[in-house]
Amino acid sequence: MVPLSYWIMLDMGVADELAYMTAIGTSLLVILPTAISGTWRHDRRKAVEWRTALVLGPCALVGALAGAALAARLSGGVLRTGFGALMLAVALWMGLGLVPRLAREDEGARPGPWLVAACGLPIGVVTGMTGLGGGVLIVPILVLAFRFPMHVAIGTSVASIMFAGAGGIVGYVANGWGLPELLPYSIGYVNLLPVGLCLVMTSVPMAQLGVRAAHALPARPLRYIFIGFMIYTGLRMIGLF
Repeated sequence: MVPLSYWIMLDMGVADELAYMTAIGTSLLVILPTAISGTWRHDRRKAVEWRTALVLGPCALVGALAGAALAARLSGGVLRTGFGALMLAVALWMGLGLVPRLAREDEGARPGPWLVAACGLPIGVVTGMTGLGGGVLIVPILVLAFRFPMHVAIGTSVASIMFAGAGGIVGYVANGWGLPELLPYSIGYVNLLPVGLCLVMTSVPMAQLGVRAAHALPARPLRYIFIGFMIYTGLRMIGLF
């Protein structure tokens, strides 16, 4: 959503810096109801590990507040390049599986709460700085480091994103509050109309379809689709296309 919102607002004639900050803030607004919708569907399929999500999510919320404050003090060019580089790094990371095993593969083994909390804070900071819900980091960590099944990792990630998205929204409203150059119908860097409404109206119902598609696919193809999406978006955000 961040790249698409950014490119659309540039075509609308919005200034580059404002377009990117608004894209981040608005994407977090859209992520919240989308994540709630997706979590409900994943939970019905028993694909949410709540012990992990309820530690990871609140820690990510705190980190997202800090990340939003930091993003407001950096240039759009730095943020965009960092966004693209992060996507490419995670794609490589997930493609090669370059992560030590931090949890046993015993049935039912799950990471301890302190380890989950230590992962949640930096994930939240990245969420606040980039507008990513956190799934791009949470899914690889759960799959590669904690040995979660792919489908459970996705469901748990979506549940955690509800918290991270809420923290990011507050951060972008607060850091953009009262700026004179904001788009109409914006609260801080969060645009309600037309960008926010259009994305919410389409993404919330499509999240239901996405859950069904995710559970219909075997784990390996799903992983490769995830990697391919990150590579394309990363290359475009750093300016290759």
